[in-house]
Amino acid sequence: MSHGYEAGRLNLPFVGISTFGKSRYVEDWDKLEADVAVMGAPFDMGTQWRAGTRFGPRAIREASTLFSFGHAGAYDHEDDVTYLTGFTMVDIGDADIVHTDTEKSHANIEYGVRKILAAGALPVVLGGDHSINIPCINAFSDQEPIHIVQIDAHLDFVDERHGVRYGHGNPMRRAAEKPYVTGLSQIGIRNVSSTAKEGYEAARAMGSDILSVRQFRKLGVEAVLARIPAGVRYYVSIDIDGFDPSIACGTGTPSHGGFVYYEVLELLDGLTKQGKVVGVDLVEVAPDYDHSGTTAILAAQILLNFIGRIKHNETQSPPAST
Repeated sequence: MSHGYEAGRLNLPFVGISTFGKSRYVEDWDKLEADVAVMGAPFDMGTQWRAGTRFGPRAIREASTLFSFGHAGAYDHEDDVTYLTGFTMVDIGDADIVHTDTEKSHANIEYGVRKILAAGALPVVLGGDHSINIPCINAFSDQEPIHIVQIDAHLDFVDERHGVRYGHGNPMRRAAEKPYVTGLSQIGIRNVSSTAKEGYEAARAMGSDILSVRQFRKLGVEAVLARIPAGVRYYVSIDIDGFDPSIACGTGTPSHGGFVYYEVLELLDGLTKQGKVVGVDLVEVAPDYDHSGTTAILAAQILLNFIGRIKHNETQSPPAST
């Protein structure tokens, strides 16, 4: 019986350093070579109520090891596809956050996303509060146009409130102002909201299609996908509070009546088949409000499945038009 490493390491989930999906860590961003690059943006100074999402990236990374046993890929018997193979994914660590300094912190996040894009990799950014979407979208200023798909309980379309323009209630408004953002699909928006009626009117006037969870369910996934422009480049922003707090209580602003897992996965899977996903962020995981760790596990699970489908379906579908 062998007691050494002759047969390789077992590499169980609780062993080793918690990079995202146990992917290789790249410290030098000037030597980034990968198809997918994961970066943390542990910034939560844009929050208006409960903070704590600065610990989101760390929690999501640790949770992601649950799905990373060291063997190749992830077989899905329903699709008869082994996902998460045939491409390289790395973890480049976190953007540097300067406490109390939103401008500098956002600039550091933007710098990291620009480095990922310059390397030709897909940026996957772990928030952080939803304000981190602002620098992420800024980083696409020299790229081809993008359509934003947002999964969220809240519209996040406030223009300015008491001089604040870069908090977590502003990102979709800042995105809609960009000439290279061709439109927005805002899905899951519901119930008592932080955005007033004029915010919804402004969003629609600036090219947004808004659906609640109930409207999504009445239409069905295929009909919702048909409302989203096909053959274009998608940037997908997933706020964990788009999910119901019964499965995602670890967030600062939970809102009952949210999505369950497969509703979102089927929507995301459909997106990867009708266009090209060129950027992803997942935000608002605040692990201290969920001692079970379920919220972080949900975040890691949806991201790993989404990344797997993005890369697999890129090889199955015609490229998106530019």
